[in-house]
Amino acid sequence: MNVFATLESVQFAARKLVKKGKGKIVFLSSMAGIITTPYGGPYAATKHAIEGMALTLKDELEEFGVQVATINPGAYNTGFNDRAAEEKWKWYDGEKNFTRTEDMKKQEKGLKNHLDPEDMIEKMIEIIPADHHKFRIVHPGKTEKLMKKTEKEGHGNPI
Repeated sequence: MNVFATLESVQFAARKLVKKGKGKIVFLSSMAGIITTPYGGPYAATKHAIEGMALTLKDELEEFGVQVATINPGAYNTGFNDRAAEEKWKWYDGEKNFTRTEDMKKQEKGLKNHLDPEDMIEKMIEIIPADHHKFRIVHPGKTEKLMKKTEKEGHGNPI
């Protein structure tokens, strides 16, 4: 759903914007589209696909006056990560999976420090209508620093 529904929606929008001769497509990606964390492979894969779509469309649509950008939020308290943490226990089997139960529980502790989503909403309200901005908007700044550090250590795509 993350990938194919997005692709279908973007193709529809792109046709309209190309015909119009201007516009902007903004993909809501994630920090997981650039860096990965243990136990989040399937989600990161979908966000990496979104990043690939966005980069490709940026080059393809530029000549038609259509801007393309991504917004890559950090860990905001939307409930998504909490649900993901709960769902994994439905399929996890310590006898079959390589991951140790204690490692997964340790990672869940990181869910305690999520950011207020209002901050991200304000950033989106600023960026989406703006005429000029970077292709990839990572927010907040501390997430961008973390992503750059992780990439330097060899655990992500370049920002």
